[in-house]
Amino acid sequence: MTEPIWHKSTYSGNNDNCVEVADNTPGVVRVRDTKNHAKGELTATPAAWAAFTAFARAHAA
Repeated sequence: MTEPIWHKSTYSGNNDNCVEVADNTPGVVRVRDTKNHAKGELTATPAAWAAFTAFARAHAA
């Protein structure tokens, strides 16, 4: 099993409300709170993550 390599999401900006993303694990993208890893993580397929980030970019304020 591939260990996730976490990095701060570019969509987090420069504030304290950040998420980390691990997209190196085959078939799944993992998302977690940067400050509180104990809360667990969300997982999505790469296609679902791509759709979500495209939506976020299109609707960014």
